[in-house]
Amino acid sequence: MSVHDSTSQDVPPRESSAGIDVPEMPAPRVREFAAHSIGGGLALLLGLVGLLAGAGMIAAATAVSATGVKALLTVLGILVALAAFIAMCGLNTVAPGEARVVQLFGRYRGTIRQDGLRWVNPLTSRTKISTRVRNHETAVLKVNDAYGNPIELAAVVVWKVEDTAQATFEVDDFLEFVSTQTEAAVRHIAIEYPYDAHDEEGLSLRGNAEEITEKLAVELHARVEAAGVQIIESRFTHLAYAPEIASAMLQRQQAGAVVAARRQIVDGAVGMVEAALARLTERDIVELDSERKAAMVSNLMVVLCGDRAAQPVLNTGSLYQ
Repeated sequence: MSVHDSTSQDVPPRESSAGIDVPEMPAPRVREFAAHSIGGGLALLLGLVGLLAGAGMIAAATAVSATGVKALLTVLGILVALAAFIAMCGLNTVAPGEARVVQLFGRYRGTIRQDGLRWVNPLTSRTKISTRVRNHETAVLKVNDAYGNPIELAAVVVWKVEDTAQATFEVDDFLEFVSTQTEAAVRHIAIEYPYDAHDEEGLSLRGNAEEITEKLAVELHARVEAAGVQIIESRFTHLAYAPEIASAMLQRQQAGAVVAARRQIVDGAVGMVEAALARLTERDIVELDSERKAAMVSNLMVVLCGDRAAQPVLNTGSLYQ
């Protein structure tokens, strides 16, 4: 039993709690519940007793001389042994981290999660599903960010099957479904946000990794919930500009760093000049007019903001010569 892939559904997106438009998946038609089963030890013992009883009847038939009794014992022995063998076909060995989805003539009859030897109706079919924690790492995807710049990114998703019935009946192949939806979610997140934000208030893939990762987890949960899959964690493992623009973007980042450093230097120099003028005025060391204050500010700014060490010039005359 299968359903159409969510990417082909013409369903309007819904707004999630994290502010992301995520696709609205169809409501599940079946939910997991526990299958009726008994301990396998007792069933195995009864099956072995039935086989021995059938073999004993067949052996006893060989010692009987009457034809009718011999035929009756032989038929009964075969039937008892066959019934015991068929009953023993209902035995299942369930390992920790595994489950068995039980179907009877195509109808879902429950899931066996209890580990050990269990027995169910031998006429049912049982599908093994792993409920262990799994990793899925996407390939390096090349997409355009919100500013249209080509970038490369990859992500790893930690997940496990939470509802075995949904994983079996709601999607065709839940492994492929998780892989496809993970790639779709990563691509959608990449085109929604820029690699680097031009304004300080905007979110960016590089500067707001935690927030973007949280939004990715929300979108992944909405996409794979229909398959009964629980997302435990999701992280970006690779994030970089595409090779064709990497050098240009590196120069832009370097220029931005230089501008930021210069801005900080100028802010510090202005504060130092302001403090120096205030200290001179407060202590009445020297009286400066507006022209000389401007000259002093200019000289101090050159000294404090220059790339090279200042060359001092000693004035042996007056201040105005």
